[in-house]
Amino acid sequence: MTVTVRFAPSPTGYLHIGGARTALFNWLFARHHGGKCLLRIEDTDKARSTEPAIKAIIEGLDWLGLPFDGEIVMQSERAPRHAEVAHAMLAAGTAYRCYCSPEELEAMREKARAEGKPIRYDGTWRDRDPALAPEGVKPVIRLRAPQAGSTVIQDGVQGEVTVANEQMDDLVLLRADGSPTYMLSVVVDDFDMGITHVIRGDDHLTNAFRQTQIYLANGWAVPQFSHIPLIHGPDGAKLSKRHGALGIEAYRDMGYLPEALRNYLLRLGWGHGDDEIIGGDQAVAWFDLPGIGRAPARLDFAKLDNLNGHYIRQAEDARLVDLLAERIGPLNQAQRAILLSAMVGLKARAKTLVELADNARFYVALRPIPLDDKAKAQGTPEARALLSRLGAALKNQADWTEAALETAIRVFIEAEGVKLGAVAQPLRAALAGAVTSPGIFEVMAVLGRDEALGRIDDFSSLTTV
Repeated sequence: MTVTVRFAPSPTGYLHIGGARTALFNWLFARHHGGKCLLRIEDTDKARSTEPAIKAIIEGLDWLGLPFDGEIVMQSERAPRHAEVAHAMLAAGTAYRCYCSPEELEAMREKARAEGKPIRYDGTWRDRDPALAPEGVKPVIRLRAPQAGSTVIQDGVQGEVTVANEQMDDLVLLRADGSPTYMLSVVVDDFDMGITHVIRGDDHLTNAFRQTQIYLANGWAVPQFSHIPLIHGPDGAKLSKRHGALGIEAYRDMGYLPEALRNYLLRLGWGHGDDEIIGGDQAVAWFDLPGIGRAPARLDFAKLDNLNGHYIRQAEDARLVDLLAERIGPLNQAQRAILLSAMVGLKARAKTLVELADNARFYVALRPIPLDDKAKAQGTPEARALLSRLGAALKNQADWTEAALETAIRVFIEAEGVKLGAVAQPLRAALAGAVTSPGIFEVMAVLGRDEALGRIDDFSSLTTV
């Protein structure tokens, strides 16, 4: 048997963090078992499904680095096949036509509420002769569900889960307008696509019982269901936008690398001992269903930030420069060279690409560079005069390396009879436009002689601060 799984999002919104984790788990499971992972867009809700959402889902999966197998299946295009199965079930006696009017169905619901019973269809047309059908009423097609015994699911995460059949009613398969319901569409698509394992959020667990009944009514093998606990916020409450229930594109915009987010999502409800840093190949080798816990996972941005910082430090410098260009703006060759030279120092101090870009901007700023308020405060007359003398002393500095610059500046400090801080803080302000930056000797070496001396001269020449 070839393992075949699917990720089947509804494009009524963008790809959120929970959906991304489900996609990742499916993808890793398929790769681990040498199988296939298919993508199906469940766009049957035409009133809420949108093309921008479909595009965002596909782009989000691409950005995460989850290439799916085969062509994308659009569920709405398969409606004729879904209806065909419903009519075949009708012919086989595993489904029947129901002619209840909306008023009759509402009366059933009211009666159930009054009696304190579950709201369910009472089987009015289950065994009634269709010849008694009222004229002009278009029927729905309902599943002839078992009324005794139980439906049992051997869930790959939850274990054995059972529901009494008497608690379920004869669900609608085909609406009066001929359109298929979600339950029927999912089962038919999964069967036709050869899905062997269904891995999804545990909010679908109740659907699995009804879907199992449809499989059995058609004589089809039931796939192995595995229902993953949902993601909660740090406070244990259901995940919401205030916790980070955002589209994947928002995480990209917040400066997370796709490999870091994959690693984080992998550890969000799945574990392999105490391992935290798990690369792509290792994830494929290790991932399987027994590692998924039954308790809801909690979103933790501090952990995500730390993981992202690790992957930034591991990333190739040239790649990071390309990513910074998307955030800072177009870079010429000289600016790219400066950032490439500075990247070792920059990436050691950043946990997100946003931080990396913020910390890098001063390197490629045009003179005179902007000064923040704290940097301006460093520009006292005494400090500007001191930097003016430093600039003059460095004009003949032949060796513009970090070590040589440190030696030269320490010689200058000794000659001036001042402490390092008296020079370092205004010098940092002059070079970076802020009072925080990588080491000043590193910054000077990266900027190069002309740019560094030019910034020192600009700062020394300030008339107002």
